[in-house]
Amino acid sequence: MAVTHADLEPSRSKTDLSSKTGAFLMVLTILLGLFCFILCLIAEATRSEVTWMNTGGKEKDAKSECVYNGNGKVPLLCAASAFVGLAIAMVMQHTYMLIAVSKSSPSLLTWDPDSPSAKSITWQAGFFFITTWICFAVAEILLLAGLSVESGHLKNWSKPKTGCYSIREGLFSAAGVFALTTVFLAAGLYLTALRAQRIAEELASVRREVLEASAFYASPPRSPQRHITTVARENPTTTERQNEHLLSVFPTPFNKSYNFV
Repeated sequence: MAVTHADLEPSRSKTDLSSKTGAFLMVLTILLGLFCFILCLIAEATRSEVTWMNTGGKEKDAKSECVYNGNGKVPLLCAASAFVGLAIAMVMQHTYMLIAVSKSSPSLLTWDPDSPSAKSITWQAGFFFITTWICFAVAEILLLAGLSVESGHLKNWSKPKTGCYSIREGLFSAAGVFALTTVFLAAGLYLTALRAQRIAEELASVRREVLEASAFYASPPRSPQRHITTVARENPTTTERQNEHLLSVFPTPFNKSYNFV
């Protein structure tokens, strides 16, 4: 079986921002935000309304009383579920990001803060972080206001009263919009952190290659080593005997005696 380059790469841990766990949590956070938005729309459609009526007729001492059109259990349940779901999504996403950043590579923690890319990433991360928590706080406050009002007439809701508290139209819808905005801003913060990690890893890789190249060219050249090995020879003959044999066969001008066989 052939081994590819992907097989040789080290597997990413679950706390890494670019791991499958991080992507799964980001998608889960967005789905929770959508679920909270739908619950807020249901709460808005089923919220309790107040009807005022005169009980004394046209007399001067006539009193006005109010009656609710429902007990408010459905909007109360939807608002409570949206409140808890949004809180779980925020805590889960930001806790994971905090753990991932704290256990990230040293290149992300030792990034040069004066570089243009670092400044841009820092401004983007700060914007997403602040706006995420602002939208989260507004959404939770609106949901808490709706919970407090809807939970005040669970019993004896059909009995006329002199005073009734009701939720203004659009409160739950606004809470749903802020909840949906919160999860999308949290996703933007996650993508910004992931981008910062990738840029830091690329800079660290380039810095490592430059150091290796400079160390290689700065070192003095090495002369090649010569290895002398002895070779075993059969029936070795000396050089002088070989020369005498050649002179006896091929006559030279300095040798006046010729021997012809």
